Amino acid sequence: MAAKSNLQLIEECDNFPYHDDDPEFYERHMRNYHAFKVNGCNAVLGYMPNNVVEKFPWIENDWKVDSQSRIVTLMAAPDATPEVRNEIMSRLLAEAVHQKTFEVLNGWRNEMYPIYAPGGIFLMEMERCASPLFGIISYGVHMTGYIEDEKEGLKLWVGRRSKTKQTFPNMLDNTAAGGMSTGEHPYACAIREAAEEASIPEAVFEERAQSVGVMTYFYVRDARAGGEIGLLQPEIEYVYDIRLDADHVIKPCDSEVEDFRLWTVDEVRESLKQGEWKPNCAVVVIDFLMRHGILTPENEPDYLEIVARTHRRLPFPKAKFVL
Repeated sequence: MAAKSNLQLIEECDNFPYHDDDPEFYERHMRNYHAFKVNGCNAVLGYMPNNVVEKFPWIENDWKVDSQSRIVTLMAAPDATPEVRNEIMSRLLAEAVHQKTFEVLNGWRNEMYPIYAPGGIFLMEMERCASPLFGIISYGVHMTGYIEDEKEGLKLWVGRRSKTKQTFPNMLDNTAAGGMSTGEHPYACAIREAAEEASIPEAVFEERAQSVGVMTYFYVRDARAGGEIGLLQPEIEYVYDIRLDADHVIKPCDSEVEDFRLWTVDEVRESLKQGEWKPNCAVVVIDFLMRHGILTPENEPDYLEIVARTHRRLPFPKAKFVL
């Protein structure tokens, strides 16, 4: 296999077309999707592939499917509460599970993902594994644990995903990462994931971790993600660095991670070239290498394109996390 460039790795994660690249192609491509909306909210909340819309066991009066305008609308009253909208969504998903309509629903997690109206207003929520069927924005945190070695420079703690994990099995991963459930804020989520996945105590995280930005991209799922191919997954990832002492050893804390290894920058870069990383984790690592001055405009010819592609403006309403 030919070595992958950093831009190719970015393109594996941010792989939904851009309108400005080819407006005519983009307009044709969008005919493959229905817009997902909620009655009383004018904003489009996600994109659903036409074949997904055709398969769903829509419940009369709960949903309006307009195939001519390609819009699917959850038909709660315009002033309905989030709980009412949630109940409508739950009935639909329960029926889809009963009929075994979608393979992706086999990964049911009993975790709820939020959906926001413009202005960051909480609109409703849905089961995590169903979110790609509706193409809504999902939120998560990713963190890179690292040490500063006097002889070898920066060394990163790299995880190997479990061989039995439903999504991206056996691929390389960041030190810790995870999705943000309804009501969760980035910092609290990062503390939880650091403890659950990498055995990093809360006190260590609070002392050593630093919020270093946010990354956005629009991912079209492939076979490695599990379930149906072609589902859409626009994501917002809050990123943290954790500078650890050399004697702090990262160990798996659950069955999702096979092991951790402490790798030099050269080892990490070689594994990126070989395509060993989960796509969005590769994006986070490339961002780390840029922020720490390892990848620069002088040695990375696609530097500007990489920065742009990892901070994409997503076309749906977004959260506002204010404590």
